[in-house]
Amino acid sequence: MTKTIELPEGTQRVVLEQPRAGKKRRWLFWLVVGALAVSLGYNARLSWLNQSYFGNTTPPTEQFHSGEVGATDRIALLQISGTISPPFTNRLLKQIEKAREDDNVKGAILVVDSPGGLVADSHQIYHELQKLSADKPVFVSMKRIAASGGYYIAMGAGPNAKLFCEPTTWTGSIGVIIPRYNVSQISKQYGVAFEPMKTGEFKDSPSPFRDLTDSEKQLWDTILEDAFERFLMVIEKNRNLDRPQLEKLATGQIFTANQSLQNGLVDEIGYLDDVVAAMKTKLDLKQARVVSYYAPPSLLEQVTGFSQVKTPDPMSTLLDASVPKAMYLCSWGSAVPLNSRDQ
Repeated sequence: MTKTIELPEGTQRVVLEQPRAGKKRRWLFWLVVGALAVSLGYNARLSWLNQSYFGNTTPPTEQFHSGEVGATDRIALLQISGTISPPFTNRLLKQIEKAREDDNVKGAILVVDSPGGLVADSHQIYHELQKLSADKPVFVSMKRIAASGGYYIAMGAGPNAKLFCEPTTWTGSIGVIIPRYNVSQISKQYGVAFEPMKTGEFKDSPSPFRDLTDSEKQLWDTILEDAFERFLMVIEKNRNLDRPQLEKLATGQIFTANQSLQNGLVDEIGYLDDVVAAMKTKLDLKQARVVSYYAPPSLLEQVTGFSQVKTPDPMSTLLDASVPKAMYLCSWGSAVPLNSRDQ
């Protein structure tokens, strides 16, 4: 930049050239910013295209919870919190597998704080817990709520397990729900006609844009009954309850801790410390290291600072909401599973 300095009359005018360092610094700054933007954009796209590679491929990591630090024998805490649905189902399954394969783990405690969730996911967890309980004792510690699918997975601890709930725990809600919305009156009011082209009578069932036909009601009643019967059989197999007694409880009702104890749904009222003490007694251990597991963040999560649980786009959400979902869920129902806290 050129700057002219005026001097008194009779003196020579001098023109000074000011250094261009400031302009150079700005040019370098924007060059660096541009390079960073290109690099981040390229890596973000690379990460997006290779999500499976950047995903959680490592096994759950053990962390100290309580007990004697130097003890060799371990009691594993297997924790499920929030709605039972992906991706948290898979993380719990990996925890169960790790506890089963670790020879130092002598017993496990399933810690449940869940209103339930998807039928298929609940049964997957139940199935894996059955395999664990066949090798090692499993107890259950119920926190704020262990209802519907939350109670279903507790049955995976087996018939010899002890089920504990806290004084304020809600449990029960034995039953199945398939959430459904009926917006047929709204569509009629606004003159919206939904006319899908389909190959069979039931291809669009249960459509929210019309009432269910009698044959559709029969179809979905059969599906509900199948999942409901499985729920009752699981409880019968793992609790000392006969069918008439169980059917009286299987109304979808929530039970308090005292009601659950009176009806044989749980064995004792106590906190996690009480469950740990009972497990140590069961295993005849004077010392034990109580450990929990957590899923290490993926490379993508470490780089971006965001979880891999992505918010779907509006169209995906709409399509997903239209898919029927059988749920062991303590709720009036939502077509989209609730978010679960990270585990």
